[in-house]
Amino acid sequence: MSDALIKARHSWLQTVRVYATPLMLSMLILGFASGLPLMMVFQKLSYWLRSEGIDKATIGFMYWVTIAYTVKWMWSPAVDRIPIPFLTKALGRRRSWMLVAIVGTIVGLLVIGYSTPSQGLWLTLAGAMILAYSGATLDIAIDAWRIESATNDNQANMAAAYVMGYRGAIMFAGFGLAVASWTNWRISFTVMAATMVIGGVFVLLMKEPARDPSQAEPPMSFAKRMGVAIVDPFKQFLTRLKFWIIPVFVMIAIYRLSDFTMGIMASPLYADLGYAGDIIGALQGGPGIIATVTGGFLGGFLAFRFGVLPTMVIGGLLTLVSNGAYAWLAQTGGPDEVWRVGLAIMFDNIAGGFTGTILIAYMSSLTDPANAATQYALLSSLYALVNKFLAGLSGILAEAVGYVHFFLITASYAIPATLMVIAVLAFGSKAAKGEIDFTPPDQKAQEG
Repeated sequence: MSDALIKARHSWLQTVRVYATPLMLSMLILGFASGLPLMMVFQKLSYWLRSEGIDKATIGFMYWVTIAYTVKWMWSPAVDRIPIPFLTKALGRRRSWMLVAIVGTIVGLLVIGYSTPSQGLWLTLAGAMILAYSGATLDIAIDAWRIESATNDNQANMAAAYVMGYRGAIMFAGFGLAVASWTNWRISFTVMAATMVIGGVFVLLMKEPARDPSQAEPPMSFAKRMGVAIVDPFKQFLTRLKFWIIPVFVMIAIYRLSDFTMGIMASPLYADLGYAGDIIGALQGGPGIIATVTGGFLGGFLAFRFGVLPTMVIGGLLTLVSNGAYAWLAQTGGPDEVWRVGLAIMFDNIAGGFTGTILIAYMSSLTDPANAATQYALLSSLYALVNKFLAGLSGILAEAVGYVHFFLITASYAIPATLMVIAVLAFGSKAAKGEIDFTPPDQKAQEG
């Protein structure tokens, strides 16, 4: 086993201090801005449509607009390479794209809010598409900003701050539902749009990551620029990872397979065991969110202290146990014992926050800041596509084997994923371990 499993990279004091920086505050704000558009188009809009009498099939079709978040890699090269007139020169390439994307989310929220779904669903759909594609573009720019703004050692901490901000957006989107109940949906979506305006102001105050002057591109045509933007990032993966590109990509694809496949059957389990919806909602919205944030920060904390891959091994073991807890719940749970479902939800959310944060950190360590938007979008889309497709088959498996065996099977998915992490940790190349230092030589000399 690699010495990296037991070697501490930073002192405990250094690990704690890293969170008390302006950089982490910026990441927290950007995590919030990233999460709010998706929550409004994915959850709150569906609720509104149903209350307006829109049939469930149509609401289901509306969900397809969120595919933007899965295929965002298709236009990520544009975010990486194409400057926005005037804005890029004034703000830099990352903040300029963030600001444009935020403006898009504001427009999308207002179009939805000022539409009337029962009379003109096409306008609501147009707003949802603007919101989803702007939100996905914002994600691309934020991920690139995060990767360029911090070293590999700090990526897990950045991911933890991002997760906390994202969860804050989930809670605030719930406030949007309350506003709609007190007033109406137009005001609710307008409040959310105003919140994104505040996010845009913060983007103006944030620091643009420093660029390596050697990365400046010579003048070229738009067609050639796009060709370079699309081909180079993928070619770079092949050149850097070589043989290890296959095990690394497979490891990324399956690392969170247990969470995705079990998560879709968790709610049916609660219902079949007789737990009331308000009880589950209270557990998920209160202690559950706290547990997720705690797991995220614990993952970032340990990764900064011991390294990303060793922490991924811990995450695999947590996933194995937390999924197994649902098998235990399926076997022993009942409506009179709320503590059992509360324990399962808490443990699962801690594990989910932990593994989500550490996977973001690992994918970030594989990414060259020069092509951050494209490469990270490819990696994140890879695991999302594989996991979402297989998760869609979870119902068939649960029907065939029952809840207890289903959750034991999903727990077992963590075993090959963890073994692959250990293999990369023990035998992988420096690139496969995410240990390539992309810091420009000039910047290294200045820091030295």
